[in-house]
Amino acid sequence: MDILRFITAGSVDDGKSTLIGRLLYDSKSIMIDHLEAIEKQSKHKEDGEIDLALLTDGLRAEREQGITIDVAYKYFSTPKRKFIIADAPGHIQYTRNMVTGASNSDLAIVLIDARNGVVEQTRRHSIIASLLNIPHVVVAVNKMDLVNNSQDVYNNILIDYAEVAKSLGLKDVIYIPISAINGDNIVQKSNNFPWYDGKPLLEILESVEVQSDINLTDARLPVQYVIRPQTETLHDYRGYAGKLQSGIYKVGDSVSILPSGVESAITAIEVNGIKVEEAFAPQPVILHLADDVDISRGDVIVHSNNKPKVENELEVILCWMDKKKLVPGNKYLLQLNSKRVKSVIKDIAYRLDVNSFEKQAAPESIELNDIVKVTLKTASPVAFDSYKNLKTSGSAILIDETSNVTVGACMIQ
Repeated sequence: MDILRFITAGSVDDGKSTLIGRLLYDSKSIMIDHLEAIEKQSKHKEDGEIDLALLTDGLRAEREQGITIDVAYKYFSTPKRKFIIADAPGHIQYTRNMVTGASNSDLAIVLIDARNGVVEQTRRHSIIASLLNIPHVVVAVNKMDLVNNSQDVYNNILIDYAEVAKSLGLKDVIYIPISAINGDNIVQKSNNFPWYDGKPLLEILESVEVQSDINLTDARLPVQYVIRPQTETLHDYRGYAGKLQSGIYKVGDSVSILPSGVESAITAIEVNGIKVEEAFAPQPVILHLADDVDISRGDVIVHSNNKPKVENELEVILCWMDKKKLVPGNKYLLQLNSKRVKSVIKDIAYRLDVNSFEKQAAPESIELNDIVKVTLKTASPVAFDSYKNLKTSGSAILIDETSNVTVGACMIQ
């Protein structure tokens, strides 16, 4: 059974947490003791109703303020698929949380309040979805019950959002009218929208393609561990372990080890302790090579005829996640898969206006939640692809050397 990872995003009070609560509640994916606890805390318990948003708003501050601050992750499954949901905060000051939650998502649900239409935060979150190259977007027009389930209101929102999607290059966009609080079009198709001929939300989530999003062309294996037991029975054993980020490897394939560029060939492949003739992403594997090559954690094994770039200067789109300002000359650790290397901010090219998608003049320093394009210089060459072409080997983080805190999310250009 495959897994769909998706994120809900939108403006404040658009009903993201309520939507997820309704999805969990109506699909019977809530533990009884959890449901009883929520019923006791619900503001509407005297009416016999529960506050579905409390199923995801886990922090005390969130419950007191009635907003989402942190990214809340929930897990549930149906007979057709498993799901990992990230509930992202809608406030502008939590843009970094949205980036964190969206970075591993296969799909984004962008909620729009039917009364307000496409607003600033709708554009902001759609731009982030575009930057992070999320392959599927579902535009859920919520609170349709508050506009009398009007088809005209719905159609006007679709026209407005279609312009946003076109400008951002969003490819697979699905639209659906819903009422999260009432459960309309969430798990079951609602009779309140006779003019809507599409599927309810859960069916959309169950049927969207996920496996086709895995790149099986560009083979990339970042080495996580070199296995040398050096026991009497395994005296000559030397294996290179890691998770296949993309591509297919077969016994006999010619490979290159980067960044050194040394050539070799695959003599054996192990998956779950069993020797196989081929392996494919996203399997964890152990490769054995024909030569005793000097390979360390962080090196990348690739096909000799399909190599990524190997450079010590990278242009990246950077989402700044630290309260400390970023200025040119600052030094950080760059973590790219299992590779960690010292780096320095060489220069700032521009700041991205996440409301208009315009490139603004480079500021002297970068503030929390800013999205900018910068040039990074690394202490030694690293192997990478562009984020647009291959997300798994084109994404990285910056780490503060003193506090070991993640301060930036990078999308390599």
